[in-house]
Amino acid sequence: MSSDRRKFLKQLGSTVVLSSAALSSFAAREEHERRILQAEKRVSANDKIRIATIGMGIMGFNDTRTALGCQGVELVGCCDLYNGRLDHAKELFGANIFTTKNHHEILDRKDIDAVIIATSDNWHSTIAIEAMRKGKAVYSEKPMVHYISEGLEEIRVQQETKAVFQVGSQRVSSIAFQKAKELLKEGAIGEINSIEASFNRQSALGAWQYTIPLDASPQTVDWERYQANEKTKLAYDNNRFFRWRNYREYGTGVAGDLFVHLLSGIHFITGSKGPSEIFSVGELAYWKDGRNVPDVMNAVIKYPKSKEHPAFEVSLHVNFVSGDGEHSSTRIIGSEGVMDLSDEDGFTIRKSKMPAAPGIGGWDSFDTYTVAMQKALMDDYNKKYSAADQQAPSLPGVSYAVPQGYNTSHEHFANFLDAIRTGKPVVEDAVFGFRAAAPCLACNESYFQNKVIHWDAENMKMV
Repeated sequence: MSSDRRKFLKQLGSTVVLSSAALSSFAAREEHERRILQAEKRVSANDKIRIATIGMGIMGFNDTRTALGCQGVELVGCCDLYNGRLDHAKELFGANIFTTKNHHEILDRKDIDAVIIATSDNWHSTIAIEAMRKGKAVYSEKPMVHYISEGLEEIRVQQETKAVFQVGSQRVSSIAFQKAKELLKEGAIGEINSIEASFNRQSALGAWQYTIPLDASPQTVDWERYQANEKTKLAYDNNRFFRWRNYREYGTGVAGDLFVHLLSGIHFITGSKGPSEIFSVGELAYWKDGRNVPDVMNAVIKYPKSKEHPAFEVSLHVNFVSGDGEHSSTRIIGSEGVMDLSDEDGFTIRKSKMPAAPGIGGWDSFDTYTVAMQKALMDDYNKKYSAADQQAPSLPGVSYAVPQGYNTSHEHFANFLDAIRTGKPVVEDAVFGFRAAAPCLACNESYFQNKVIHWDAENMKMV
């Protein structure tokens, strides 16, 4: 047994799991152990999966490292439009890997089984469709599309080709989110009625002012290929290439980058197919560096009653100049409790239930009546409601945390690789990915057009 595994298993014993009968520490340990054994199963040479990454930016390098951390994975090639990132890929992963600026050269190789697509958002759908038609399994970074209009075609191609396709919103693979889903279904917080979720940041890097290399120029960047999908061709601009998230032409703003994480988790836990109405507001409050997307955005999203869940509303918030610092949270509010989720690492449930009696006195009109009337009212109240009815029930809460060493991104990739090897369904397919992405992209539509967007969640289209 490796020292890392010993450390991981030891941590299972100290995992924070406190609950009522709905959640036992024994059951949680058993589930953790099963997942460890699944992750550590031996992979034969015949089961080796050969991958390539297209887009070697922040997520490209991180995704590649995570994939290589899974058993039976070999990196064959990398594609990027900047020379320095291709050089660094060789420094990190070996001088013999294939590198290119042309993603078609990756897709044409017969020795590549799967591709990671981690380009700017405007290339996600185009490359994913080409890859599936070339017989590749696809791991597409979120959001899987740049425009809502691309979604149904990408889903159609996936269903037509039967390609293994997974979107990279790792929350849906988290054991904490799985446990939260189970507890919500069991009624741990009563009937859900609203959700508050946010992503706050307070730094230049958090606001996408990424470091630009000193040799950045049209000589080191394939600017023409980068703009190949754009109707309007612009002169070379360092910011538009290395800080593409700040521009609508290449990225999807805070909604496509961060709201998607929040809604992916919310949809997974609630089982929702999506909302019916979306409205958002925002502004460019601080980072006035030439970007054309807001740095503060708030959205109100209405989820109607469905067979999966009761009606509820979602409030989404992103603030890139927040005095709260870098912080993410999701609060699922029900009639008998609140579930607080902290990223993918765990959650707490605080339970509160109204007493059977409605209450009397305090902040009430009771004190405005005569003394005689107050006495009569109190006598009548005590006859109607027992002392027990007048007390709020004492309900135990729940606290759940994943063990030290558990990595949700690793789990997400392991699920993708298992789907390639075994044919089992992925955890986040094209339909789920689009149903999470489309309402977020609709937030952009609402912001820029200043109107409510109406969405048909079942058929995945605007109405």
